[in-house]
Order: sequence, then C-alpha cells, then structure tokens
Amino acid sequence: MHTKFFYLHATIVCMRREETVDYHIRAAWLAIARMYNQQAAKHEATMAEGFVLLNIDVEEGTPATKIAPLMGLEPRSLTRLLKSMEERGAIYRKVDENDKRSVRIFLTEEGIKGRERAKETVVRFNEAVREEIPQEKLNVFFDVIQHVSKIIERDTIFETVNH
Repeated sequence: MHTKFFYLHATIVCMRREETVDYHIRAAWLAIARMYNQQAAKHEATMAEGFVLLNIDVEEGTPATKIAPLMGLEPRSLTRLLKSMEERGAIYRKVDENDKRSVRIFLTEEGIKGRERAKETVVRFNEAVREEIPQEKLNVFFDVIQHVSKIIERDTIFETVNH
C-alpha cells in the first residue's frame, strides 16, 4: 500500500498542469465561456441567459424544475437567473394547466429573438470548429469526453480501500 501510494503521489507531484486532463478541459471551457459571454454582452445578456433561452421549448414552454438539470445549475442559481430574465422581458411564467403545482417558463417575443441570437452563436462556433478539425478527430474527442464523464458518473474515483 505505501509503495503504491508513494508511486501515485510522486506521479502527481511530477505532473505539470499541462499534463492533466482537467487543465485542458477547464482551459477550453473558460475560453468558450469567455467567447459566448462576449457575444452575449453585445445584446446586454450573458451566456447563462442564452443557455436558458436555448433550453426552453418555444411552443410548450418548459417546467422550471427541468431547466436547472439541463444546464447543470443549482436550483437557487437558476431562480435568480429566471427572475432577472423575467424582469428584462425575455421570459414569463405560467402555471401548468395539467399540474397546478408546476410552473412552466415561456419565451416572450424578446426571448425568442434572444434565443435565435444564442442559437446563431452556438451554430457559428460549431461551424468554425468543424471547418478546422476533421470529423475523425472530433469523433475521437467526443468518445474521450463521454468516457471521462462516465468515469466521473461512476463516483468511485475517490473511494478509499479499507485495509
């Protein structure tokens, strides 16, 4: 056990940040987020607001409780975000006709326009990436990133072995 721990510890200590998987994922995501926020700021919005707009069904609306999981947000954070978007006139809330306990979020005309801008931004970014990176490499990337997600979902990374 001690030898294995020492080896593992020595490997990590000798690792430069550029050699870690999370560094590259985080660096890429921060660059993407910065780019999306810069585009959203041109319309006095944020990337998070754009993602909300993209996750609301245009015809049926979307239950408020379903939006946070779609975006990987905590419900409290989403509540503040929705309140802000409602105050700005991008969305409105309506009690679900089938389940009076549930509230659905709908897009206003302004919200629909914002959704289209957000969609154009995402599509343009993906087109730019696909213009420069061959599909075979993207397929490998998608496979790797999905595998990383599965490793995390197993939730066994940090389990300790009882001795």
